[in-house]
Amino acid sequence: MASSEEDGAVEEKENNNKKRTKSALATAWLTFYNIAMTAGWLVLALAMMRFYIHKGTHKGLYRSIARTLKFFQTFALVEVGHCALGIVRTSVIVTGVQVCSRIFMVWFITNSIRQIQNEESVILFLVVWTVTEITRYSYYTFNLLHHLPYFIKWARYNFFIVLYPLGVAGELLTIYGALPFVRRSGMYSMRLPNKYNVSFDYYYCLIVVMLSYIPLFPQLFFHMLRQRRRVLHGEVIVEKDD
Repeated sequence: MASSEEDGAVEEKENNNKKRTKSALATAWLTFYNIAMTAGWLVLALAMMRFYIHKGTHKGLYRSIARTLKFFQTFALVEVGHCALGIVRTSVIVTGVQVCSRIFMVWFITNSIRQIQNEESVILFLVVWTVTEITRYSYYTFNLLHHLPYFIKWARYNFFIVLYPLGVAGELLTIYGALPFVRRSGMYSMRLPNKYNVSFDYYYCLIVVMLSYIPLFPQLFFHMLRQRRRVLHGEVIVEKDD
């Protein structure tokens, strides 16, 4: 009997050690990831400021940072994997919607339609994204290091009140501005007849995307408001599973 109890104790100890090792590795990876993403968005911020100081205009700014923007924004897909693997306790759906909508804006709107790259709306959402991401990744980094300055926490849960609506406005105005070019060019569209017997109109797809902001934006915005009350004011928030 004693031997059986000892074996059980040894097995439990080994399992606990494995869990601690996995937790340590996950924390190390998340710390590295968030430091890298903070640095990446800081590079983007500095590149935008340097461009505007030297050129005195926003025209050409997007093309000057496009490669760096596409790399770091696309790399954020890793965050969906973090949620799916349980490394972070965040909804896969919420994270997936946020990341994929950004990637869609970068690759299938701004990068694909050069005629809109100099629009003020593009600069608007780029500035908003940059400030948001520097704040967000800094918050995660300091939190993982157990040394979170109050200003970073305050900024994380207050800046979004202004930045989220501005970012959405920039994205919607950019998509709206792209509609005439998409309609004239027929890009990404499939007309009948074709060998696949399938019809797809990217113009109407973009209209649907714009309409999807109506239900999605309030959900994400009020989710952040609930998180703000919990983190800054210590309120206990009971949320339904997503």
